[in-house]
Amino acid sequence: MNFNTDKQTVEELNLLGKFRQGSVYALFNRVKTRGGEQLLDSMFRHPLTDATEINTRSNIFRFFQEARLSFPFDVPQITLMREYLDAGAGKNAVVALARTLLEKGLSSLTRDGRYKKNMQGLQATIVTLNKCHGFVQSFGQSTGPYSQRLYAIREILSNKHLEKLRQIDIYQALPARTLAYYNHLLKGSLHREMGTLLDFLHEVDVNIAVSDIARLKGFSYARALGETGNVFITEGLYHPCLDGAVGNNLSLNRDSNVLFLTGANMAGKSTLMKSVGIGLYLAHMGFPVAAQDMTFSVREGMYSSINVADNIGLGYSHFYAEVVRVKQAAEAAASGKRLLLMFDELFKGTNVKDAYDGTLAVTDAFADYRECLFIVSTHIIEVGEVLKEKSNVRCQYMPTVMDGPYPRYTYALQEGITQDRQGMMIIQNEGILSLLNDIKIRK
Repeated sequence: MNFNTDKQTVEELNLLGKFRQGSVYALFNRVKTRGGEQLLDSMFRHPLTDATEINTRSNIFRFFQEARLSFPFDVPQITLMREYLDAGAGKNAVVALARTLLEKGLSSLTRDGRYKKNMQGLQATIVTLNKCHGFVQSFGQSTGPYSQRLYAIREILSNKHLEKLRQIDIYQALPARTLAYYNHLLKGSLHREMGTLLDFLHEVDVNIAVSDIARLKGFSYARALGETGNVFITEGLYHPCLDGAVGNNLSLNRDSNVLFLTGANMAGKSTLMKSVGIGLYLAHMGFPVAAQDMTFSVREGMYSSINVADNIGLGYSHFYAEVVRVKQAAEAAASGKRLLLMFDELFKGTNVKDAYDGTLAVTDAFADYRECLFIVSTHIIEVGEVLKEKSNVRCQYMPTVMDGPYPRYTYALQEGITQDRQGMMIIQNEGILSLLNDIKIRK
């Protein structure tokens, strides 16, 4: 089972993008190796959907976080080792020896650098194998969540050929026959084992980088429940990429699966929804989340409608683009999948009457899909007065506090439906009406 989402959701939540400002990926991208970066990218693109796998990965990150490790390997040496192992070798020992001798001869007669590069690659492999051996031994007979992986790496390193290779002095001249022998061995019969060792180094790189971010940011690890439940409970959830963000508590389940969210512009509704989406996505990856605590039932996917724009190319108005997005979400929910669906300001591209009718009808219909979780925000607070009669709709709001004539936002969820109506006051505070009147008088 795959975790389903789409491009719009990924972009609205700013999940991916190495160089995209403020992306969640960039927050965790503190890896040192190219292979580590590739593994991190794969984790972001393929969230897990098995509760046991999710909790196991979280426990491994927690294990590394508690160990407070620094990446012990030399990155240039790993790069040389990887290039060395990726280069071809002879099909048998005789061919490998002949090829090595030929390259050595060419290196002395011409500027052919293959022999030297081969030698440097083997030396880098020796250095990395020794560091890997020391790193694994430092854990002793660990019984933690990473113990099986450490045991597997110990088994590979205990191979008599690799033990002998680790004893070679890299500062002494290496005979061509020895180089040819290990070229054939490491790229032939031990090729799979060497690939496993490289994968291990990349895993360690990611585990240290992610756990370091968790410790520095004060993140925690979510607990995944079986997919048959419908639970999302958080304490102190906030946006991981915002400094000084306010945490909020949420509790959704099958009997309270719709959060109807109201509040003024700038009160924090959109940020809250993004925090929920990012938190749930990271939780499915087994990554640390920006919350004091989180428990969730595994979802099959997530869709958001937060920053819907018109589409000139397709001739869509803003309102029609909203309708299309709601239709996509409805089809996803009707498929029977267990999803999280979030809608910010439903139907704001049309008149108030249609927006009221549409928001009420759509939210009421969505509420019947008890295996999904929904968050719907709106300015049209009258809808909430009708929906709060449904037992599984929970009404909460982001308040606005007035300091004299000026609004202040707490970003802290409260129960109920907002009664804030400061829009006209803000317009007056900005002096828009006075400006227009002055212009009219001057004319």
